[in-house]
Amino acid sequence: MLTEMLSRIQFAFTVSFHIIFPAFSIGLATFLAVLEGLWLKTKKPVYYQMCRFFTKIFALTFGMGVVSGIIMSFQLGTNWGQYADAVGPVLGSLFTYEVLTAFFVEAGFLGIMLFGWKRVSPKMHYAATLCVFVGVTLSAFWILAANSWMQTPDGASYAGVHFHPESWAHIILNHSTIPRFFHMLISSYLATSLAVAGISAAYWLKNRHADFAKTTLSLVLWFITVLAPLQLWVGDAVGREVHTNQPIKTAAMEGVWETGTGVPFLVFAWPDQDKQTNYWSIKIPHVASLVNTHQWDGTLIGLKTVPPKDQPHVASVFFTFRIMVLCGLIFFAIAIGNIWLRCKGTLFESRRFIGLLRWTAPLGFVAIEAGWMTAEIGRQPWTVYGLLRTSHSMSILTPWHVWASLIAIICMYALMFGFFYTKYLRHILHEGPMSEETAARMPFAYFGEGVVKANSNTGGDQ
Repeated sequence: MLTEMLSRIQFAFTVSFHIIFPAFSIGLATFLAVLEGLWLKTKKPVYYQMCRFFTKIFALTFGMGVVSGIIMSFQLGTNWGQYADAVGPVLGSLFTYEVLTAFFVEAGFLGIMLFGWKRVSPKMHYAATLCVFVGVTLSAFWILAANSWMQTPDGASYAGVHFHPESWAHIILNHSTIPRFFHMLISSYLATSLAVAGISAAYWLKNRHADFAKTTLSLVLWFITVLAPLQLWVGDAVGREVHTNQPIKTAAMEGVWETGTGVPFLVFAWPDQDKQTNYWSIKIPHVASLVNTHQWDGTLIGLKTVPPKDQPHVASVFFTFRIMVLCGLIFFAIAIGNIWLRCKGTLFESRRFIGLLRWTAPLGFVAIEAGWMTAEIGRQPWTVYGLLRTSHSMSILTPWHVWASLIAIICMYALMFGFFYTKYLRHILHEGPMSEETAARMPFAYFGEGVVKANSNTGGDQ
């Protein structure tokens, strides 16, 4: 039991670090594709400034994602050997597709994207940027397909030893793949938009790179305004899918112990799993049923319908779900604030609102972490929901083996991510974007407008 708990803690620790970097990479790759398209369309130097500046952050983040992903993948063999053996015939192919996508699409065009400025034409460079965007999006799809199959397994039979594929269409496009894929994409876009808004807000409030900060902030606030309500709609679809296919997870999210109709939403409660009840509940009547079933008196299955050994850790699922929802409501409030201040014509005069954006910059990643914790803890005690238990998925290890590797990983991550990533990210942010005058010297002769090509010895935009 101790080995299982330590292995779960170790994997949770590594995946919690890892998910930040792919999510940021997905958002930045999409953001860069939009920026470079705007630059090609308008030829405004500020969009070139934005491209070159955020490309630096993307390169650093992408590299950290690769490193943390490799470390995480090793644990499937070291700590979860029985799981890897059982699901290998199914998930092995999906992981292979993800790796092929990452290395042949993302990495194949990443070099042109990072180092191709003034070496290939702007349109060719944009094609490389689009290929990187497509690559990170496809990588996300394969990972979400694999994880969604673990949540709602379909298209494979299980005889107690190995899963055997029967329908790849059902494996890849299982019950939860599509809504969870779009939910993750929008989460990545929102998290990136909030981070970019925080960076721009800091520059604006310090009166540094004012034109860059104003243009960037205005653009990403529109992204947030569109994405925040869209995420509420997609999140509702995910919630209804969970209610249909994983009712015990829904029960943990809502703190429902007894099956009932017209179930209230618990704004706050303290779940006691030993006594199978809640304390200090603050309720809104009928709302949990309405949200999960779209019926005022809809029925929610209670946790007590399964033995305690088949229940997830209710308090963890209950609170992480509320953290995610609270973050979503804050994003929606930012969207409303943006519209309100623009209508008044005082968006950039409102230092309080722009100052707020500095503090909300990390909340997108907080929401992603909370959402993944809700999904993964809520799936327990199963690695493949309803079929393969977590206790039957481990490698044969002693607790001391896991303790040693966990301590080593914590120390390594503290150095690699806590020190080096933070150090170089701060250096990029302190240095800031290139000047607008330097950005204006980027050659446009490729457009056939007769603009004189910048001198190749100019070093300002290298």
